Amino acid sequence: MALRHKSAQKRHRQSLKRRMKNRSMKSTIKTFTKKAVEAISSGAENAVELQRKAESLLDKAAKGSAMHKNTVARRKSRLAKRVNKELAAQKSAPSAD
Repeated sequence: MALRHKSAQKRHRQSLKRRMKNRSMKSTIKTFTKKAVEAISSGAENAVELQRKAESLLDKAAKGSAMHKNTVARRKSRLAKRVNKELAAQKSAPSAD
């Protein structure tokens, strides 16, 4: 930690707080993305809701500069592609009923 200047000490404290908040947000995004993909593959009813939540969190991360906007766009695109792929596979497969 900076020892000489009060402003440097303050900036260091602020950077630590920001880092923890950004790490927490990124972890939450990863969790909800995994939940959405898992819910789709298992055929859960709340799969689309989980996808919306993950995309919402991604948008908030881009808005608050926790993640770059292009990174967010890429992740949302990949999530949508995975979800659509799973849904298409479920529709094409004959149901067991």
